[in-house]
Amino acid sequence: MELKKIIFAQHTQKDIGLLWFRVLASLSIMKAHGIPKIMAFSETVEHIADPLGLGGTFSAFFAVFANVICAGLVAIGLATRWAALTIMTLTLNGLLLIHFRDSAAIQDVPLIYTIVFGFISFVGAGKYSLDHKLFNN
Repeated sequence: MELKKIIFAQHTQKDIGLLWFRVLASLSIMKAHGIPKIMAFSETVEHIADPLGLGGTFSAFFAVFANVICAGLVAIGLATRWAALTIMTLTLNGLLLIHFRDSAAIQDVPLIYTIVFGFISFVGAGKYSLDHKLFNN
């Protein structure tokens, strides 16, 4: 019986850790990259990189979508893997197409966000999420 308590405690700790990891990573990308793009959207459209040639407006909308909407979904744990993969697509695009020739100090931010949201897309939202509540009952 004691072993069951230890295993359950570890399972809960992992899920609580994943909850905090998801929420803090999402708030970080929203605060640093999403909200500023919304607050100055016309400037974002004018200055955002467009490495795929889809236009500044599309690139700005996609960046806002990934950095705000998808980050919010990851934070609450709804469609988490899909939302995290969308964010990872944006950050990996930034790393490989925009900052590829930059210094390691510049590449650091998109690399870390790619790792973080890649991890979340791989492991999912965990027990404390809307995904778990809606689809695992």
